[in-house]
Amino acid sequence: MGEKDIEEKLLEDYNDVFADIINVLIFNGRKIVKPENLENTKDKSRFKNVDGKVTEQERDVAKRWQNNRIRLALFGVENQTSSDDKICLRLYGYDGAAYKSQYNEDVTYPVITLVLHFDHKHRWKGPKTLMESMEVPRELLPYVNDYHMNLFEIAWLSDDQVSMFTSDFWIVADYFVQMRKNKDYMPSKQTIEHVDAVLKLMSALTGDSRFEVAQNEPNIKERGLSMCEVLDKIENRGEKRGSFEMLLKIVGDYVKNFKMTQKAACEQLSIDYKEYQAAKRYMKKISK
Repeated sequence: MGEKDIEEKLLEDYNDVFADIINVLIFNGRKIVKPENLENTKDKSRFKNVDGKVTEQERDVAKRWQNNRIRLALFGVENQTSSDDKICLRLYGYDGAAYKSQYNEDVTYPVITLVLHFDHKHRWKGPKTLMESMEVPRELLPYVNDYHMNLFEIAWLSDDQVSMFTSDFWIVADYFVQMRKNKDYMPSKQTIEHVDAVLKLMSALTGDSRFEVAQNEPNIKERGLSMCEVLDKIENRGEKRGSFEMLLKIVGDYVKNFKMTQKAACEQLSIDYKEYQAAKRYMKKISK
């Protein structure tokens, strides 16, 4: 499993975020699923393919919903940044394995998989059912069980739907909707609960370098920060970096042209030598 795959799952693995996603997308914002009633499960399974080879499959995020130890459902969430023509085959495999695991249990429960599509430029273009994924002879149609995926295109959620989110997922949904409507993002002042996980998910899904840079900024992962404050820090860092780069270039050119030490060059240029040293330390730190 790649690092990007792991980063995509961190935020949704928090129970408050996972419950929020289910409540908004399935229950229209009603607080039906409580975070404390979710049970973690990797939902990993192995099977033999048609060639007899053992293959392992694992969902992005899966949790059992239970109440008083009675399991009510298993929810799975899959993240997609682009359309996948064969995704229904994969989802059918996930759900089938989850049902098979219940064979020896006293109580069986439904398995529900949500596919979250993160793309603000393009709508989903791939099949949404198993039947659309293949060509089935007319004579076989009555005997082939179809599979319908539960697709949610995050960038095309309505403003009312986005406003229903109460967890950090609101920040993610708000970003994609803004980018789809305005082709620009104005960060909000809503505080972030899981700062590191939000930044990792946004970095993995958006390709926006600011979120990747933010992960390495000192004290950026403190709770209570808003996305507005996070990106302000990045912009301020950019301005600071630019001024330090210019300072180091001026002193460096002076040292090279006049064959003198850095300290002597600072004296000639009326630059505080301690400030110059601080600039060098800062640039070395952020270049690691």
